[in-house]
Amino acid sequence: MFGFKRKNLSTLALVGVLACSATLVTHSALAADLKIGLSADVSSLDPHYLNIAPNVAFSSHIFDALVNVDANGKLVPGLATSWRAVDATTWEFKLRRGVKFHDGSDFTADDVIFSLDRPAKLTNSPGPFTAYTKQIVAKKIVDPYTVRLTTAAPYGPLTLDMSAVFIVSKKVAEKASTDDFNSGKALIGTGPYKFTSFKRGDRIEVARNEHYWGGKSDWDKVTFRIITNSAPRLAALLSGDVDAIEGVPTADLSRLKNNAKFSFAQKISWRTIFWELDQSAGPSRYVTDKAGKPLPKNPLADVRVRQAISKAINRQALVERTMEGLAVPASNIVSPGVFGYNDALKVEAYDPEGAKKLLAQAGYPNGFALTIHGPNDRYINDEQVVQTVAQFLNRIGIQTKVETLPLSVYFAKARAGEFSVSLLGWGTLAGDFGLRTLVGTPNAETGWGSWNWGKYSNPAVDKLIASSLASVDQGKREAFAKDAAALALKDYAVVPLHHQYATWALRKGLKYTARTDEFTFAHQFHPE
Repeated sequence: MFGFKRKNLSTLALVGVLACSATLVTHSALAADLKIGLSADVSSLDPHYLNIAPNVAFSSHIFDALVNVDANGKLVPGLATSWRAVDATTWEFKLRRGVKFHDGSDFTADDVIFSLDRPAKLTNSPGPFTAYTKQIVAKKIVDPYTVRLTTAAPYGPLTLDMSAVFIVSKKVAEKASTDDFNSGKALIGTGPYKFTSFKRGDRIEVARNEHYWGGKSDWDKVTFRIITNSAPRLAALLSGDVDAIEGVPTADLSRLKNNAKFSFAQKISWRTIFWELDQSAGPSRYVTDKAGKPLPKNPLADVRVRQAISKAINRQALVERTMEGLAVPASNIVSPGVFGYNDALKVEAYDPEGAKKLLAQAGYPNGFALTIHGPNDRYINDEQVVQTVAQFLNRIGIQTKVETLPLSVYFAKARAGEFSVSLLGWGTLAGDFGLRTLVGTPNAETGWGSWNWGKYSNPAVDKLIASSLASVDQGKREAFAKDAAALALKDYAVVPLHHQYATWALRKGLKYTARTDEFTFAHQFHPE
């Protein structure tokens, strides 16, 4: 058994809470208010500031994009009712008429152009949205409800990009700062809810937009409770303080399933959990000899060392024990079913002896010392995952320490290149889309590699990704994407761990359609 500490309630305490659950406050199926327990902090309300899932999920309540994504990851109309390729480099979007911003002003093409320009102006963004806008070299307003976007070269997934950029009000946002969004002053969108209040690290409250173009929500008011620790989040559900939670604690799922007062929504998600490894040639900050002395060169820059790390990890044990069955071992950067998933890639076999031989071949027969980093409040059992992998690495002679941090601190440091080995979870609806961001050679001008923490670079991989992105033939495009993934993973550009399941627990009387993208949308909860 692995010696990690659980963050869940003790078994006795949980049994006690479950026994008392008969005294839960009874909710009417027609309740006007909805309270949701979120598993990750919302660090910014500016929809263009930090491209991480908790922020994007919340922004979807206040703002809309041109293109929306349904529960199965398919593109559907949003603020654009239709789109078409005018030619190989030009896309035309027809905008929805009659849409109003929360302040009553009309939504027009001017707001679209402004919103597509804004991400590049946020030069202090720790997680920019520019990967979705850099391909656009020209924007044209044909009329107030038609825009044309031109790319420098043929670019297949532009419509997917447009699902990731929220449309803000030009009138409100052109003089607004990120602080104005965080205060609520600039939170004027076209989405299903209007902003009410934000208490950082605690809760966000929104009210129903009575004039939403997509139809009224069932809820007059929604409170998002930010409860990053699993035990109190579960306790909030059991006590009736919240009506639903995301990120159900794995150890408690089976017990909850036996309680008739709750129901579940579950689906394998788009999210792959993997390791980013610093591949720079010089010394790496958290790699030393076993006495703590910095090494003159970085072992992680050697593909044999990266392969050894991969072989050292028993993914099946990780999934069964640490993840308690709420994941499947990963062989790809993208999840099964996602465009570009390569079935020919197989999960790395657990081979500690082979890993030791690879370390010896690379010149490290006695291993070295390493500190690995991860968040402790973002992914399912993230801290335990880091601890478990550290134990695997210790067994092959890599003396491994663990440091985990809150998401709000962790991402900024990881993106700044401060760590040698760092845990990342990424979800995407297209393989080439994700490869461009995660393993493409970093380039601030093109937006490639914006989440390539390890600074991996392979011109052959870049060429395949570019060929995929430029293909209008979907069959050829996917073939290029699969080849790019195979080559990048042959290099161990990243080390995949698992694809996690997304699980929601709800009080009786509620229903929710589980989403591939893991997002929790209040307007998609309904009374039964």
